[in-house]
Amino acid sequence: MDETGTSADDATRTAAALRLAVARIARRLRQTHAVGDVTLSEVSVLARLSRDGADSPGSLAELERVRPQAMASTLATLEERALVRRRQDAADGRRAVMTVTDAGRKVLIDRRSESVQRLTVVLDEDFTPAERRKLLAVLPLLDRLAERL
Repeated sequence: MDETGTSADDATRTAAALRLAVARIARRLRQTHAVGDVTLSEVSVLARLSRDGADSPGSLAELERVRPQAMASTLATLEERALVRRRQDAADGRRAVMTVTDAGRKVLIDRRSESVQRLTVVLDEDFTPAERRKLLAVLPLLDRLAERL
């Protein structure tokens, strides 16, 4: 036991249950998406560019924790579909930077909207106000966990 009264077994059980629950939620939301047939990795790149602004392919690969070759493939697909645009870096003309296009932002909005609507219906119909408050209270912990992984 540590100073909080929890054991390593508690942490392992929590981690296993959390992994399963999050994977099931993500899988169910992915299964219902028809918006533009954009993969999860493509959505992640679009969201990062939309949120953080223009970035280089190398930096995106590092931030997304994928190989540069995998990022190049993802960006090529997004570029073919006109969801991102490649341009020269104004500060360093040898370097390329990627930006999300208006079409890319629309895909993100449509996809988020679809997911939020689906989650809203389930939360409204199947969860009590007290249960919704409990879920809301744990969100900062889940965000912190995501940032530390």
